[in-house]
Amino acid sequence: MVTRLFRALVSPVLITAMLVLSGLVADRVYSGMLLAQLLAGAAAGSVLISVACTRLRAWAVAPLSVLALAAYLAFALNLSAQRADVPGDLLTIAAESLRDGIPRLLAALVPVEPQPDTVALPIVLTWLAGLAAVELTTRTRRTLVGLTPPVALFAGALWLVGPSAPRTPWYALAFAGLAIAALAFTGRVRTPDTGIDPVTRRALRFRAAIAGGTGFALILVLVAVAAPPVAQQVGTVPLDPRSLIDPPDLDALDENPLIRLSGWALQPQEKLLDAELAADSRIRLAVLSDYDGVTWKVGATYRPAGRSLPRPPGEVATETVQQRFVVAGLTGKLLPAVSTPSRVDGVRVAYDQATGTVIRPDGLTEGMAYTVTSQHAEPDVNLLPGADVPAGSAMSRYLALGPNVPENISRLAQQLGADNGAPYQRALAIEQFLAEHYRLDPQAPSGHAYPNLNFFLFGPANGGGRKGTSEQFSASFAVLARLLNLPSRVVVGFTARAGSHPVTAGDALAWPEVYFTDLGWVPFHPLPQPNQEAKPLEDEYKPEPEKSEPPESEAPIPTLPPTEASAGPGAGDTGATGGGVNVALVAGAGGGGLAVLLLAAFVVFVLLGRAALRRRRLEEGSPEQRIEGAWLEVGDALRLAGRPAPEHLSAAEVAAHAADAAAPVRGKHVVRLSAPALDELAESVNATVFGAGTARETDAEAARSRAVAYIGELKARRSWWRRLIWTLHPGPLRWRRRG
Repeated sequence: MVTRLFRALVSPVLITAMLVLSGLVADRVYSGMLLAQLLAGAAAGSVLISVACTRLRAWAVAPLSVLALAAYLAFALNLSAQRADVPGDLLTIAAESLRDGIPRLLAALVPVEPQPDTVALPIVLTWLAGLAAVELTTRTRRTLVGLTPPVALFAGALWLVGPSAPRTPWYALAFAGLAIAALAFTGRVRTPDTGIDPVTRRALRFRAAIAGGTGFALILVLVAVAAPPVAQQVGTVPLDPRSLIDPPDLDALDENPLIRLSGWALQPQEKLLDAELAADSRIRLAVLSDYDGVTWKVGATYRPAGRSLPRPPGEVATETVQQRFVVAGLTGKLLPAVSTPSRVDGVRVAYDQATGTVIRPDGLTEGMAYTVTSQHAEPDVNLLPGADVPAGSAMSRYLALGPNVPENISRLAQQLGADNGAPYQRALAIEQFLAEHYRLDPQAPSGHAYPNLNFFLFGPANGGGRKGTSEQFSASFAVLARLLNLPSRVVVGFTARAGSHPVTAGDALAWPEVYFTDLGWVPFHPLPQPNQEAKPLEDEYKPEPEKSEPPESEAPIPTLPPTEASAGPGAGDTGATGGGVNVALVAGAGGGGLAVLLLAAFVVFVLLGRAALRRRRLEEGSPEQRIEGAWLEVGDALRLAGRPAPEHLSAAEVAAHAADAAAPVRGKHVVRLSAPALDELAESVNATVFGAGTARETDAEAARSRAVAYIGELKARRSWWRRLIWTLHPGPLRWRRRG
């Protein structure tokens, strides 16, 4: 009787232990022990239901077990919702958890917080694995087949953990030991029913048990000895299942909130937030780490997170800051918080650990309230003068710049860093230079591409240059810092006072940060003081003057070499002799003929050269080269029309400038509508510059047709003599070819 009871219980107990071990493996990427406890309850519950129903028919066990699963799942979801402070009724929580459980579980940030949508799927799988394993083991007496569901569950737990937890062979060893024990203790000794007395039968079974136990022990010893060195030889990194799920999509305003500053500056009284802070602080909206020469971007990978957020790598925390916010007019998905948030209550968030940027995937709504606990960093100013900056691939992201850095900006960076060897001194030199020589102007236009920064740094002060918003100050600082090998980034946020106060659009601000070894990210403040007069640029900081060129509208005048007839004082004497040949007349006729020939050769050269240039630009090369050629043709046409586009304009701004150059004309004898718009051509140019290899033949043909149509209409608006000069102008053959 005891032997039968042992044989009946040993298999369910071992299966329960295997399921609990799978839960412990999965719990390594969760915070706390709640998941392991819930999975242990699911394992025990499913096994007990199956054992209690062994005398029922097989078809009745599964429905009863599923009903018990539904009751236990409701209990687990309610408990996890209370622990994670997830609002909503149980039916809504259950529906969302079962519907979105898989993507949310795979996309969740490690450590995963046990909440309804991250515990529902593991509980269901554990319960079903226990049900299938016990039924197969007890009813069919096939232990090997019955162990398949626990093995699959254990493999799934390992896959879920992936590279997010340290490697350890002991979980696998323990699981293998339990599987071997189940096979050894549940095997049956087949002996003939006749000819063997009960004492001999018990002896055979005892020997079989001893042999199985000995083999089990030997296998455990062998695996324990061999597993660690074998595991150390495995160099393959497991697949991270979180890489299979795309992060939440962001619009342009969330990916680059730097462009919102100019709009906020025009409406400084607009209320964006209500903030309650214990001390004066800067509220961080986003961290922009990537720059391609055109725009700064967050470049974040957001993962659904619980209330507790892991600290970004390299961040140094010195004090805890509590905040409470109520959203008013702020839109988008970015969630404001003092750096660096470690806990967010009141809303479900997604988090980028690399930058510490937080978003609400469902977007901000007016009246939404939440609280944040941040681990703020205040660097020790006494350590900054001697601090160094790290090198290596870890900082390459914060040193990268887009191609074709303007020579003026590169030369300015070299001059600022020439007499400052220490990293902190170089950063201070940039900060002081910008604060002393430039003006803060809320009315300045937006833009932080290379042409915008070049105009901000070196443009004429009486023509709109050398003034900007915090967008241009912070972007210029970060670019100059990267040129001096200082890891830098741009932060967008707000200034806020202690106590409960509204945060308005006028409080919006951008500031640069530089990373120093052992000190973390240190903010800098390149803005000038209020009412401070900007110093003029010293000569050494001004860009080198460009070489003078003849006016573009004037064709070169052919020059003729002096003739021998005019070389000496007596050379013309023979021309007056009677009956002789008039040498002066012949020389004049010959010189005039030569001038006509030179002029004709010049006209033919210009016509053939410009035709070849247009054919090479519009018909030869890859689609990207032909699109760029169409854009160059438009630029040449604007110069020939006397309306050249300033160099600091972006492609979209050049398209708008071109539209103004060919605006509708309504005169006494002629009515001309607007020339064909170039907006789509500008978009194609941007796509080829920042997405190399994406242009198609159809895009190139469309760019060609748009450029030709616009140039033809622009030329038709000129007078007949301007069109003649347009046709014969040699300028396009010698103007710079790059876009």
